[in-house]
Amino acid sequence: MARPRKFQAETAVAKAMEVFWEKGYAAASPQELGARMGLGRGSLYNAFESKQGLFECVLRHYHAHEAPTLLALLTQPGPIKARLRALLLAVIETDVADPERRGCLAINTAIELAGRDAAAARLAARMFEQTEAAFLSLIEEGQRTGEVDATRDARELASFLLNNLTGLRVLGKTAEDTTRLTRIVDALMRSF
Repeated sequence: MARPRKFQAETAVAKAMEVFWEKGYAAASPQELGARMGLGRGSLYNAFESKQGLFECVLRHYHAHEAPTLLALLTQPGPIKARLRALLLAVIETDVADPERRGCLAINTAIELAGRDAAAARLAARMFEQTEAAFLSLIEEGQRTGEVDATRDARELASFLLNNLTGLRVLGKTAEDTTRLTRIVDALMRSF
């Protein structure tokens, strides 16, 4: 008869997410993950099968809990350009205020693992697709209300926004303050 798990999987995954987010996949050791999660190495592997299995759980957790918080800014009432600007400025503020400069776990994963870990790359790509879909919805709303030129390709604009957001998050890892990043947002907003 199997012994019951003596830990909360959701809490353990959230703690593992912090380690992976701070250090990246390669630098996160099983010992440190287990210590942060309150699990011995054997329990970690019994629960998640492997470090990669745990990381995939972490990416799914991040996708379910972190991204929706920011993307909710796009569904607030008000002009679509104001909502978009609010999202981009919130990302900048979050990234620059973080003393560890963790950035976005999906982007970090794509940079570190995309060429070596197909499962991680697929999970990161899914997060990018979710963000792009939220941008597409916002742009289509703006085209219906006349805030965005209806003759422009909405999918192209959504991809353009995703690319800019990704660049902002990467630059935010080294920015000393928000000045340059805010300039980029200002230029982006004028392009609509």
